[in-house]
Amino acid sequence: MFVLQCSLRRSVGAARVRRPCEARGKEKLVNDKELAHVLARAEALCRERGVRLTDQRKSVLRLLCASDRPLSAYELLDRMRGEVKNPAPPTVYRALDFLLEQGLVHKLESLHAYVGCAHPDHPHASQFLICDDCGEVAEVEDTSVARSLKAAGKAIGFRTKRPVVELLGTCAQCAAKHDD
Repeated sequence: MFVLQCSLRRSVGAARVRRPCEARGKEKLVNDKELAHVLARAEALCRERGVRLTDQRKSVLRLLCASDRPLSAYELLDRMRGEVKNPAPPTVYRALDFLLEQGLVHKLESLHAYVGCAHPDHPHASQFLICDDCGEVAEVEDTSVARSLKAAGKAIGFRTKRPVVELLGTCAQCAAKHDD
């Protein structure tokens, strides 16, 4: 589930949670206006940082935005075939590397897939809640979790490069279905 299109944001202690739109079940989770806004914001962030959001990079970001779930590099490649002439795996991987470096997307290690970042305006360590049933992904930004993990690593001499926290479980909607 792509998280940039989220409209609901709520506080959970020190955490900020972004949840997918209530458009669940629809083929397209963001409308054209929302998608244009996300892409314009990404272009502005890249301009501010002195880097370029090329058409291919923008295409990958747009495909992630329009998807109702995280996408692997090869799923992105398949979807690009309809709009980019002769896309190749290295092209997709280079675009993903760029988008990761710029904080516009996150890689979900357990799924070998990518989602858009809910708050690309600032560097942060996110935690992800991934539903095993429907594939919904919620991005949580809880600074206390990040600090605790960094401190635990430091206490044993471990140098953290990139904290990755992914919680697998069942979202509220799927849990409610199972309870019925």
